Parts: sequence; C-alpha cells; structure tokens
Amino acid sequence: MNKLIYTLFIIATLALTAGCNTNKQKNEKETACCSAESKSCCSTSDLVTQSIDVTKVSVVYFHATRRCATCEAVEKVTKETLATHFDESVPFYSINREKEKELAKKYNVEWQTLLVIKGDQVKNLTNEAFLNARTKPEKLEELLKSTIESMS
Repeated sequence: MNKLIYTLFIIATLALTAGCNTNKQKNEKETACCSAESKSCCSTSDLVTQSIDVTKVSVVYFHATRRCATCEAVEKVTKETLATHFDESVPFYSINREKEKELAKKYNVEWQTLLVIKGDQVKNLTNEAFLNARTKPEKLEELLKSTIESMS
C-alpha cells in the first residue's frame, strides 16, 4: 500500500511539473513570453544577473519561461509567506532557469525548484511546494516559515 501511495505521489508530482516545461519543438513565436496577451507565463522579476546573497537566509525559486498554474502558485505562496512573516529580511529570488543557465547549474537545477539557502546549507522544498501550493497553501507556508527559522 505504501508503494502505491508513493508511486501515485511521484506520478502526480511529475504531472504537475510536466506542464511547466518549455516544449523545445515549438517555434520562437509559440514560446515567446511576456507579450501583452501572455503575462501569466512570465516571472514578476527580471533576470538575476548578480549572485544570490548567501550570507543570510535567502529563498530562491527557479522556474521555466512558460509556467503553469502550480508554478505560479508556488511563487505566490512563497512571496506572501515572506511578506507576512519576514518583511524584507529574507530576500526572494525568482529566477528563470532557462535564461540564467549558469546560476541554475551552480545549484544543480534542471527543473522548477524551490530552495532555501544560507551559506553552504541548501534546503530543497520543491516536492512539498508543488504538492501543496494550490491545494494546501498553509502547509507550504508553515514549511517555509519553519525552514527559514531553523536556518536563521
């Protein structure tokens, strides 16, 4: 029974993240993002060309250019949690992993990924984020809050 639940969890996670990836077969026009008609697939942040400040706890969300509702929910819940519980003391970086390839490589990121970072410590909250952001945002909020507090 546990194997079945675990298998279903993995399938659900893969299904949620599958819609978030850019289809490389599409032409430039289809994959163009941030036009007036297609704001939903875009990050609210521009490229992060500077390095991430790891001297304090930081939250980093790597996403693709094209984004699904779950990708957007992960970012939204994360931003709201940081604003509610940490004001501006915990920086948030929303990074397009397809455009910031060197930074993604530095953190071994190949998919949408939510990280809490301080120094050499890196906590990956991706699975829980994608599992809860849309259906149980309070669980993601509590996980983010407790993880950040434990690393402070």
